[in-house]
Amino acid sequence: MKGPLFYSKILLFGEYGIIKDSKGLSIPYNFYNGALKKEENPSEEAQKSNASLQRFATYLDTLQSNKPELVTFDIASLNKDISEGMYFDSTIPQGYGVGSSGALVASIYDKYAQNKITILENLTRDKLLKLKVIFGEMESFFHGKSSGLDPLNSYLSLPILINSKDDIEPAGIPSQTVDGKGAVFLLDSGIVGETAPMINIFMENMKQEGFRKMLKTQFVKHTDACVEDFLKGDVKSLFGNVKQLSKTVLSNFKPMIPAKFHELWQNGLESNDYYLKLCGSGGGGYILGFTEDIDKARKALEGHKLEVVYNF
Repeated sequence: MKGPLFYSKILLFGEYGIIKDSKGLSIPYNFYNGALKKEENPSEEAQKSNASLQRFATYLDTLQSNKPELVTFDIASLNKDISEGMYFDSTIPQGYGVGSSGALVASIYDKYAQNKITILENLTRDKLLKLKVIFGEMESFFHGKSSGLDPLNSYLSLPILINSKDDIEPAGIPSQTVDGKGAVFLLDSGIVGETAPMINIFMENMKQEGFRKMLKTQFVKHTDACVEDFLKGDVKSLFGNVKQLSKTVLSNFKPMIPAKFHELWQNGLESNDYYLKLCGSGGGGYILGFTEDIDKARKALEGHKLEVVYNF
């Protein structure tokens, strides 16, 4: 048995901000993917995944008992498959901010949800929001609190524009310039990040009025501008806004940036060779980079692993 592939995602803009109703833009990233599988001789990794699926199935059983109007699953089939050794075979790195649990949630919904909303039907805003709520409830098993956005992106395999918490739509993004020098890239921090502690730090900071004000007047403002520039394909304005966003993050989200990257972050702002921002909740995993000249960025970040995800 091998189920369909579900892809990783990259939240280009909106991390933390979407908790407070900023705009956001999330794109599928096909470089990594995962699928449900069964094998005769499962590896140790597969057995670990199988045990985790067992706990997830128990959680989903409770979820459907508590909220039958939201979602129900064919739990009997799910349990049977798990007892036969089913696991989630994934190349998506965990704790890297590219949606490893999102792809798993999408694949379980796709295979076991009853009366599921399919990607082939006309996806009205109401259906998208319902999916997002279902996925949020499902993914909370892994994160404590989930917006449901990662699984939604993985399930639909489409770029998603978040206008606000209750207003999301599939987005058309400008097509890539194949030989463009400008790029969005992933920088590997070499550290695994944990989502829950980062969200906790953020929620603690939100209790301070100064932090809340900064979030509204700077962070959300620059994030919204970046989303609009990116969708319009206004690269010149985009880089100006990304720089402001990068500066705001370095000043106000230091705990979310691994310490050894503080200097690299600052160097980018001073040299204008590249600008860095958080990818997901931070604390490790990937850091997102934006550059107008990928060769310059590679040179400036020598010794670090860069993966280009989009060319301007």
